[in-house]
Amino acid sequence: MNTPVPETLMSTSVDAGDKCPLIKLSGITRTFTNGEIETKVLHGIDLAIYPGELVAIVGQSGSGKSTLMNILGCLDKPTSGSYIFMGRDVAAFDRDELARMRRDTFGFVFQSYNLLGGSSARENVEVPAVYSGMPPEERHVRADALLATLGLDSRGHHRPNQLSGGQQQRVSIARALMNGGRIILADEPTGALDSKSGEEVMKLLTQLSADGHTIILITHSHEVAALAPRGIEIRDGRIISDPGPQPSRGAEPDFAPHVDRSSRLTDGIEATRTALRALRAAVVDQISTMGNNILTVRPGSPNQRGRDTTATLVLDDVRALSEIDNVLAAVPEQSASVQLRYGNIDQKTQMTATSFNYRDARKWDVATGTFFSEEDETNYAAVAVLGQTVVKALFPDEDPLGKTIQVKNIPFLVIGTLVARGAGGFGGQDQDDTILVPYSTGSMRVTGQRFLRNATVAVADTSRIDETQEAVRQRLL
Repeated sequence: MNTPVPETLMSTSVDAGDKCPLIKLSGITRTFTNGEIETKVLHGIDLAIYPGELVAIVGQSGSGKSTLMNILGCLDKPTSGSYIFMGRDVAAFDRDELARMRRDTFGFVFQSYNLLGGSSARENVEVPAVYSGMPPEERHVRADALLATLGLDSRGHHRPNQLSGGQQQRVSIARALMNGGRIILADEPTGALDSKSGEEVMKLLTQLSADGHTIILITHSHEVAALAPRGIEIRDGRIISDPGPQPSRGAEPDFAPHVDRSSRLTDGIEATRTALRALRAAVVDQISTMGNNILTVRPGSPNQRGRDTTATLVLDDVRALSEIDNVLAAVPEQSASVQLRYGNIDQKTQMTATSFNYRDARKWDVATGTFFSEEDETNYAAVAVLGQTVVKALFPDEDPLGKTIQVKNIPFLVIGTLVARGAGGFGGQDQDDTILVPYSTGSMRVTGQRFLRNATVAVADTSRIDETQEAVRQRLL
């Protein structure tokens, strides 16, 4: 586990004593709006992070650490303040520049691994390089070298469900390093691991920092944070302790993999094939009580823990699908298992972060109250609509409307309940055991993830459903 990244993947071009911060935040605030109510999550964050540092940001749920990570990783924008990256104001970056930055500069490591269940370890590691245009042979060599470095040289052809939790996390770290991984953002990387595997992952992150990668670790554990040279504590959206920036201890890695521009056509074809393999071209008729005018785009398949594993279907894809002729609505769906609390009652259920037109697309009426609006999505409103199973569990003797529940310790206002549906869908699951929240809120404040479980496409003229299905396929190519 302590083997350094191969020298062929590293560069010694950066002076370890460089005094210029890689990242500098000044007066960063983040406010979420729910109607006339504003919730300020970050309050004037000032932070400088230098090349090669291993920084742990520690805080309890609701402290603002996940919101800060989303801003650092360019997944969200601050309400005010400045974010300077290598001397440039990130606010001036256009959409394509931000996408390239997320792809080539940042590597993301998550507690739940987020691996493609139907792909091998090597294929998972190669995914970022496919989309950046790295030639296949170079990609294979780099992926194999990274897996060997992380002690997985004999596991390259194994799928995620054939690997232990610690091995899956090392695969996700290799994937984060594939395009250079100048900055690794690790969100609770040891949270799902046993103590031994967690220690190994922390040793690996420490070694990567020594090799020049900048590691930003998000954790709720003070024990984990104590293993980092620099621990920053955040509470109620404010940094309450920070020993100050640490100088780079090693040479920075080679961040930008070589791209053979002459092979772009071949690479583009292979990228399409890889994307289709990940998506499995699974645009299918949804057979359920919702009728026969529904198409569902499913990216990937569940891993051994039952979580959907995709990094290929994002909100922009869904917006593109909504523009297709004969499509009534295209809505994103991102799922997560969440713990709910009201008073002293706890309930574990499935949360779906989705769009305001989900109700129309899924033909699911509101029983009481109302559904969230487009304005709620825009304003990151913390509002929720509950299925009847959740209503009965949390509110056995009272009306849920207007009550505030905790979703993973984040307060949400209940604005509506859904008509009961009963068992249905895959495996005869209880469809009423659910909570629906605006996609923007769920993605940024609860899951911290950008990928989708699936997209639902409602078709206007069912006699043209095959034609529309093919149009959806073509739009995703």
